[in-house]
Amino acid sequence: MLLIYGNAEAWQDMYGPDRDRIIQAHADVVAELTTRGELVSNQGLTTEGSAVVRFREGALTTTDGPFSEAKEVLAGFYLVDVPDLERAKEIAAKLPEAQKSLIEVRRVMESQEVMDGVRGASTGG
Repeated sequence: MLLIYGNAEAWQDMYGPDRDRIIQAHADVVAELTTRGELVSNQGLTTEGSAVVRFREGALTTTDGPFSEAKEVLAGFYLVDVPDLERAKEIAAKLPEAQKSLIEVRRVMESQEVMDGVRGASTGG
């Protein structure tokens, strides 16, 4: 999974004068991934209408939007099916946001891996 982070300053820098170039760069990446059968999903995310939800000591609290102290927020993602980390990093480098911001590459765990991890944590093993 490729997680695209950014902030308002980086986006104004990128999307202002180069908006068409940025859109085309994403279209090119989507086309390549689709042709290679590697694209599972991709979406942009917004902070509008978002909330942070916490449930602590029996109390539910919510705040608007992502954490205000965050310098960068999650702006979008590409879920890809690739053979290894090197291919995922190669794709991440093609995303225009990588020039001004951060692209985090993570492996998505299979459901069984998650369950095994939860069971191991609960038994101390």
